[in-house]
Amino acid sequence: MIAQNIAFWIIAVVMAAAAVRVVTSRNLVHAALFLITVLIGASAQFIILLAEFVGVTQFFLYVGAVAVLFLFGIIVTRAPMQPADYDNDQRWPALAVSLLLLGVLVALLIDAFGHQEIELSDDLLAIGRSDAVGNSLFRTFVVPFEVVSMLLLAALIGAVAIARRD
Repeated sequence: MIAQNIAFWIIAVVMAAAAVRVVTSRNLVHAALFLITVLIGASAQFIILLAEFVGVTQFFLYVGAVAVLFLFGIIVTRAPMQPADYDNDQRWPALAVSLLLLGVLVALLIDAFGHQEIELSDDLLAIGRSDAVGNSLFRTFVVPFEVVSMLLLAALIGAVAIARRD
């Protein structure tokens, strides 16, 4: 259990540093690559939590598809590759608000959970298995799954209609 905690914190620190670089990087391609680092870290966190199916799905969908789509979009739109000045005067108020929100979130989590230790039962270990995910997805939640797929299809058709040149 100690090795999982160490791996969790190492990945969490790398993810936090990469997330900060996503929003502070002046180069658009570098920001997209830092975003890929964050997404890979999220996938690794799922694997550490014994949710292998969700971790592998996260990796293939977000890193393999969405992040490559971002990079492809940057290349196709011919975004400026040189560093640009995207700074404004709202840096210090944004820092104050983010620290306030961090404090509120930490206080709420400590108040809600305190020093409780989570015991992993056999039911919790079955969550990451693909058969449990498949049964819940295609039996219990089949209607919301189909509604979301129709919404994504409508969004894809709308994006093609907007991007199409007349």
